[in-house]
Order: sequence, then structure tokens, then C-alpha cells
Amino acid sequence: MSEIDELRRAAGACQACDLWARATQTVFGEGPVPAPLMLVGEQPGDQEDRQGRPFVGPAGRLLDEAMDEAGIDRNRAYVTNAVKHFKWTERGKRRLHDKPNRAEVVACHQWLDREMALVRPEVLVALGATAAQSLLGPSFRVTRHRGEVLDDTGLGPLLVATAHPSAVLRVRDPEERRQAQQQLVADLRVAAGLLAG
Repeated sequence: MSEIDELRRAAGACQACDLWARATQTVFGEGPVPAPLMLVGEQPGDQEDRQGRPFVGPAGRLLDEAMDEAGIDRNRAYVTNAVKHFKWTERGKRRLHDKPNRAEVVACHQWLDREMALVRPEVLVALGATAAQSLLGPSFRVTRHRGEVLDDTGLGPLLVATAHPSAVLRVRDPEERRQAQQQLVADLRVAAGLLAG
């Protein structure tokens, strides 16, 4: 069994916060190890929780489209989340995303740190505020640094922060949504441009 598989199995038994109790399963990262590019989102969504894989729901499909348009092969990238269990509230028969709090993000950080140590990315992409703040601290603002190349983070790899694909999906106006998606693509192009070869 590889080191990443051992880590995945260990994370599957995590009860460091209360989120495990309502989640279907732990949703660990996936992709090649090592990988030149690592994308970190907030947490699994409803489809991810059911399937046990990151970025397979609507936000994942939008991310795939944006990565493709930015010239990034998802098969060469490792994708994961800052929080490994789905936090949700019930509305009728639907399970709706509920933002993880700081304690939940901190409880899960051990898994993200260990993933990064094994993946050894050249470039990190933080998708949304929760991911960025998990990596860079609670005072970091994506709105202030979106699309910038951050090289003095203390993490090792270069980092680019951008919006989470789910934020794009929440934009109601079609033209504004198109612009938001194009901004996501532009930010991913910045990350792609940092990769060697």
C-alpha cells in the first residue's frame, strides 16, 4: 500500500471534529502523487459525499471545464479539499452546503498538510476563501489577492488564490456568471503558466 493510500485510510477514521457524524464518508483527495499542481477546495459537496470523490458534482464539472480551457490536464493535477467531510443543513429532502467553521478547518488541517508533503506540488491553487485561509491564515482575503502569484507563503510551492467554482454557479445573471467563469479560467491560466514544462 502506498503512503497516500495509507493516509487516505487513516483519514477515513478521523473524528477530530463533529462533521464525521453526519457525513456519509471521508472524501479524500485524488490524483497523481507526486503532482506538479494541487488544487484545494473548501469541502466536499452532496455528490462528493455520496460518491467519495472530490469535485464530481456541479462545481467539479465547472472546474473541469475551466481547467480544460486554461490548458490544465486534470489527470496531472491532485485535487482535494481543506475539510474532508460534508457539512450540511437539511432543506426538505435536500442537503445544502453549510460553510465549515474555523475549528473544523483547523481539525482537518493535519490531513491537508500530510497530503501536500506527499504530493509535493510546484503550484497550489486555493479555490475560495476557506481553502485560502486554511493554507494562509484567517486574515487572508481572496478578493484582495485573486490571481496573484504568491511566493512568500512559507508553504514551499507557489500559490494562486481564486474563487471556488461553486461561487460561479451561484451567480444568477447569465452574463455575470460568464464573466465569473472567465475570471476563474484566467486565474487557472496564471497557475498553469507557473508549471515547468
